[in-house]
Amino acid sequence: MPTKPIIFMKPDTAILRERHDFYLPEFSKEIHHELELVYKINRLGKNINEQFAHRYYDHVTVGIDFTARDLQAQLKEKGQPWEISKAFDHSAPVGRFIPLTDLDDKNIPFHLTINGNTVQEGNSHDMIFTIDQIIAYVSRFVTLCKGDLIFTGTPVGVGQVKAGDLMEAFIGGKKLLKVKVK
Repeated sequence: MPTKPIIFMKPDTAILRERHDFYLPEFSKEIHHELELVYKINRLGKNINEQFAHRYYDHVTVGIDFTARDLQAQLKEKGQPWEISKAFDHSAPVGRFIPLTDLDDKNIPFHLTINGNTVQEGNSHDMIFTIDQIIAYVSRFVTLCKGDLIFTGTPVGVGQVKAGDLMEAFIGGKKLLKVKVK
């Protein structure tokens, strides 16, 4: 179990907006999905105390952290940074945001289906670190800006995607993200 959140960054070009297709990159033969809750930062913040972190977000959605697993393994084996295996263009599909006032933020069920079959299920209360802990930790090193997105970590069920897959992600019964893999 990690004692601190593990962080990595994705550039703006990694974001894939809702209703756009995901094209498998030519540099990898093993792209894996990792479903995560995604929180949108609503104000500028640095060195945010955990007890005040809830003031820095008010919307949530689901997102997919696509990872080029084969490339990641090669880089890890060499002891090299592996950002390119996670930060490549369109590697972060993000769903439609909903206000947290519509949810119990301590109990947010979410899941991912591929071709109609549930492959990942999670709940915010099962996260190793709460969003408030993540925000407090990250803001020690990086100033959080309005509009920044924080992906929180993935439940069990990570797996490979292939061309032709239809991925749909939900919070509760609300479908917030639909991605076709090509």
